[in-house]
Amino acid sequence: MSTSTGQSVAQGPASSAAVFTVAKGRPDPAELAAVTAVLLAAAAAAAAAPPAEPAPGSRWADRARMLTTLPRVAASSWRASALPS
Repeated sequence: MSTSTGQSVAQGPASSAAVFTVAKGRPDPAELAAVTAVLLAAAAAAAAAPPAEPAPGSRWADRARMLTTLPRVAASSWRASALPS
C-alpha cells in the first residue's frame, strides 16, 4: 500500500481497512503517531465507560398516580383531595 506522496506503508494483519485518512496537508510520521494514539485512547475510553443510566421520569408523567384511590365522598372530601397521599 502507498500513500499519495508515494511512500510505502507497512500493512499488518489487523490493519486491512483505513481507520482515518488525512484529507489535507502532509503530516510527518510523529504527527500521525500522535493522532493515532489519541484516537485509539478515546475509542478505548468510550468502549470501557459503563452506559449512563437514564434519568428518573417526572412525577407528573407517572401514570401510577392516576391509579391511586380517590377520597371518600363526604362533606370534607375537597380538603382530602388536595393532600398528598
